[in-house]
Amino acid sequence: MFEASDIREWRGHDVVDADGHKIGTLEAVYVDTSTDQPFFATVTVGLPTRRRLVFVPLPGATVGPGYLKVAHGKERVKKAPSIEIDGELPAADEPSVFAHYELTYTPGAGGERRLGRR
Repeated sequence: MFEASDIREWRGHDVVDADGHKIGTLEAVYVDTSTDQPFFATVTVGLPTRRRLVFVPLPGATVGPGYLKVAHGKERVKKAPSIEIDGELPAADEPSVFAHYELTYTPGAGGERRLGRR
């Protein structure tokens, strides 16, 4: 797996599912604010006139020459919660991203958001 600090080198690379089907291109990494470790990636999907960023979990992801392979299937990822290309994930929407992938959501001890964009 790559480090969050290496995202500049990986932006624009293909993101593929476990079967090697292209999902889209890597745009950004969201880290878990409690550990500062990469936890979700945003992937650019859609037609050129209707692009959006979908969220995909990074646990279980691997890297290959020029691609990031995620553990979830293409169809599940494309149905994931999304934001506009220049958008931000509102803190109130974080639980829905976790729920889509059946991951447990726990906000920070003080109620702060769980994900931070890198």
